[in-house]
Amino acid sequence: MIFSKHVKTLISLVMANLVCLPIFAAEYLVDSPSTYKRTVKKLAPGDTIKLANGTYQDFEILFVGNGTETQPITLTAETKGKVVLSGQSNLRLAGEHLVVSGLVFKNGYTPSSEVIAFRRNKTDFAYHSRVTETVIEDYSNPDKREGDYWVALYGKHNRFDHNYLAGKRNKGVTLAVRLNSEDSQENHHRIDHNYFGPRPIFGSNGGETLRIGTSHHSLSNSFTVVENNYFDQCNGEVEIVSVKSGKNELRNNVFFESRGTLTLRHGNGNIIENNIFFGNGVDHTGGIRVINKDQVVRNNYLEGLTGYRFGSGLTVMNGVPNSPINRYHQVENAQISNNTLINVAHVQLAAGSDAERSAVPINSVVENNLIFNENQTQPFTLFDDVSGVRFTNNVANTQPLKQLETGISQQKLTFKRAANGLLYPTDIQGKDANNIGVSKDLTPITKVQTGPSWYPKTAGETAFASGKIITVAPGEDALFNAVKNAKDGDVLVLANGDYNARKVVYIDKTLSIKAAQKQQAKLTFERGTFFEILDGGNLKLDGLVIDGRNSPDYSGNTLVRTKKWGMTANYRIVIENSAINNLDINHSFHVFESGKGAFANEIALKNNTFTNISGDVLRLDKEIEDLGVYNAEYVTLVGNEFSEVKGALIKLYRGGSDESTFGPHLLMTNNKVNNLGLGKRNKSGASLFLHGVQVTDVEKNQLTNAAPIIVEHTVGEPITRITDNTLNKSPSVVELRVEALKAKGEHTATLSNNVINNKSNATSAKPTL
Repeated sequence: MIFSKHVKTLISLVMANLVCLPIFAAEYLVDSPSTYKRTVKKLAPGDTIKLANGTYQDFEILFVGNGTETQPITLTAETKGKVVLSGQSNLRLAGEHLVVSGLVFKNGYTPSSEVIAFRRNKTDFAYHSRVTETVIEDYSNPDKREGDYWVALYGKHNRFDHNYLAGKRNKGVTLAVRLNSEDSQENHHRIDHNYFGPRPIFGSNGGETLRIGTSHHSLSNSFTVVENNYFDQCNGEVEIVSVKSGKNELRNNVFFESRGTLTLRHGNGNIIENNIFFGNGVDHTGGIRVINKDQVVRNNYLEGLTGYRFGSGLTVMNGVPNSPINRYHQVENAQISNNTLINVAHVQLAAGSDAERSAVPINSVVENNLIFNENQTQPFTLFDDVSGVRFTNNVANTQPLKQLETGISQQKLTFKRAANGLLYPTDIQGKDANNIGVSKDLTPITKVQTGPSWYPKTAGETAFASGKIITVAPGEDALFNAVKNAKDGDVLVLANGDYNARKVVYIDKTLSIKAAQKQQAKLTFERGTFFEILDGGNLKLDGLVIDGRNSPDYSGNTLVRTKKWGMTANYRIVIENSAINNLDINHSFHVFESGKGAFANEIALKNNTFTNISGDVLRLDKEIEDLGVYNAEYVTLVGNEFSEVKGALIKLYRGGSDESTFGPHLLMTNNKVNNLGLGKRNKSGASLFLHGVQVTDVEKNQLTNAAPIIVEHTVGEPITRITDNTLNKSPSVVELRVEALKAKGEHTATLSNNVINNKSNATSAKPTL
C-alpha cells in the first residue's frame, strides 16, 4: 500500500506538470499567396505564419483564426520590413487574439475600401487583436477622388501600435474607428505609438488623418484610447483628428507643424489631455476645437500656432438649436483647464456664429490656463455672447478683452525652456501660481519613439536644388534627354545657346532648369505644350527665355500644363527671372493650365516678363462642381511685368460652401500690368477672377488698361485686401461680388489707398468699387 501510494503521488505530479506545459506551437514559412491560403486554415493557438522576404503583387491577405490571450496566432514577415505588399494588395483579419507585424504596403493601392481592415466582412470582426510595426506609405488610389481607408478598426479590444502611415493622397481617412454596428461600439480600442507622417494638403473635405466614429453613430460611445502618437505635418484638411463619438481619451500625442486641429466634432464626454502642439509658425497650424457636451480639455501645451477661425489654437464653437445629428450641437459643460498657450495667434469663442449656428456655449468653465504672446497681441475673438463660459484664475501677458477681464489676470511673464522641451514661466504671481498652465512632468513623445524602429521617417517632399548640378549644352533633344536622365532634386544648368524641344518634356521628379547666364539660354518648342507635370513632378524654371514662335498653329497651346486629369500627387511650379514671349501663334495660348483633379501646393511667378500672350497666364479653374475642391493652395506673383495679354492674369476658383480647407491663397504684389484681360475670348471679363479664394492680398501693383478685378466671396470669412495699387485707364477696375456669405454682417474685404484713374479711394466695405 505504501508503494501504491507513492506511485499514485508520482502519477499525479507528472499529470500536473503535463497540464502546465505549453501546447507545441508551430511555425510556417510561406512564399506565395497559394501556400499562405493552404497554411492559414490549419493554424492553432500559438502558431506563427511567416511571409518569406520579397515583394508580393496583388496579394489580398485574409488572416482568420482564434488564438488565446496567452497564445495568439501571429502573421509576420521573415524579416521585418523585407516583405513588401504592392499592386492591389490588402489585409483583413477576423477572429480573436491575432497579431500582425512587420509588413510594408507600398507601390500600389487597395482594390477594396480598406488597406487594413479589422474584419472579414460586415458581420465577422476582429477582437483582442493587434497590428504592430507595419508600414503603409504612398499607397494611394490613382484617382484621388476615389475614397478608401488605410486602416479601419472594427470589433472590440483591438490595438494598433508602432506603425508608420504616411503619404495618403486620395480621399478618405487615414485611420478610422468604425462604429457602424453594435459589435464595434464601446470598443475599447487602443491606438498608440504610431507615426502619422506627412499627409499632403488634399484641397477639399475628406483628408482627415484619424477619425473616431461618424455623425450617424456619434451619440454612441467608443471608449477608444489614442495615446503617444506623433502627427507630423498632417495637412490633409482642417480636421487632423475628428472625434465623432463619445467617451474617448486622446492623450500624450504630439502634433508637429500640422495644419488644422484636433476636433471634437460630434459625441460627448471626451477627454483631451497632455497633448503637445508645435506649430513653429507654420501657416494654419491649430490646436483644439470644442463642440458638444461634457468635453474635458486639460493640461495641453500649444506653441507657435498661427491658425484662425475653425483652425485656431483653441476654438469653442456655436451650435445649432435642436441640431440634427450631423450638424453642430451646442457646447455645454466644457471644462477647459490648465492648458498653456504660447504664441498662439487666435483663441476663438462662439466661432461660426451665424443665422443657423446661434446656440452659444453654456455652463462651461475656462480656468487655470496660461496665455502668452511674445508680440503682445491678445488672441481672443468673441463672435457671440460668451456669458455662458466662466473664466476663472487664468493668466495672460496681454490686456484681456473687457468681457473676459474678471477671469484673466494680466502679468508680465518671462519663460525658460525646460528639459522636456516646453516653456514654463519663471515669475508667475499669485497664491495658486503652481496650478497655472501645464504640469512640469509633461513629457512629449518623440518621433523616434513612434512607428517601427527599422523604418526611416523621411521628409514629405523633395526640395528644389537638393540633388546634383548637371551642365547641359545645346543640341538636338539635349533638354529632353537631360530631363529624362536626371534624378529627384537635380539642377540642370543650361549653357548659353538655343534649345528647341521636338517632344513634350515630361516632369515626374523635382527638377530645376536654370540658365548658366541669365536669359542667355533660349528655349522654343514644337508641340502643343512644352512641359507636362506628372505625378511626382515639381518644376522650377530660372533665368530662361522661352518663346512660342515654333509652336504648332493650334488654339489652346500651353507652356506648362499638368496631366489633363487624374493626378494624385501634389506639385509645385516656380518660374523666376525669365522672359516668356510670343505665346500667340493662335488664340488661347496659355502660360499654365491645370488639369482637372490636379492640385498645386505652390505656384510662384517672380521677377519675370510676360509679353504677347493670346490666352491666360494662370488657369486654375477646373473644379466647377462647387464641392469645395480647388486647384492650388498658394499662388504668388511678385515683381513681374505682364503686357499684351488677351486673357486673364489669374482664374482661381473654389466653389461650394465646404469649410474643411484653408485655401486658396493669393499674394500679388509689386507687379506691372499693361493691356491685359481685354481679349474677346476672356469670358470672365476680368484681369483677376477670384471665386471663393480664402486669403487674397493684391497690393502695390500698377495696372494700366486692364480688365476689372472680380472677387466673389462664397463661404466663411475670407480675408481680402486690395490696397495701395495704381490703376489707370480702367473705368471699372475693382468689382466685388458677394454670394452666399455665411457670416453675419458685410463682407470682409478691405479696399483702400488705391489710386484709380488718378483718384484715391478710402477704405470701402461696399460690394462694388
